Amino acid sequence: NNVAGERIRNRVIDMASLLHIEGILAKYPYEMSGGEKQRIAIARAMATSPRLLLADEPTGALDSKSSQTILESFSELHEKRGASILMVSHDPFASSFAERVLFLSDGKNVGELLRKGKSRKAFYEDIIGQMAEKEASR
Repeated sequence: NNVAGERIRNRVIDMASLLHIEGILAKYPYEMSGGEKQRIAIARAMATSPRLLLADEPTGALDSKSSQTILESFSELHEKRGASILMVSHDPFASSFAERVLFLSDGKNVGELLRKGKSRKAFYEDIIGQMAEKEASR
């Protein structure tokens, strides 16, 4: 069916553009870096416009520029497409893109921060402060 094929092609192009990976679409997996493979996996997960995206350390293998691109893409997926994103991360920078951050220790919730319209930089500072406070109380 040409209509379905065209729709799939359009989704691939849309996700590649969103994640800035247009240049690697013609590569074989063995020709890609770990970061490129990570971005392809994220594009594949996002291609169906999911209502919920589960992301376990999605920026762990990426350089800082690629990480920021992914995090901004998650924000766009949430804001423009209504997707909820549950992300696990040890990285306060990655966490600063969220609207809500839960702090876990030994499987228990030990804190929560809400962004509430703050800039990402201000929220990042709140996260760092909360982390330092939790570390000091250990």
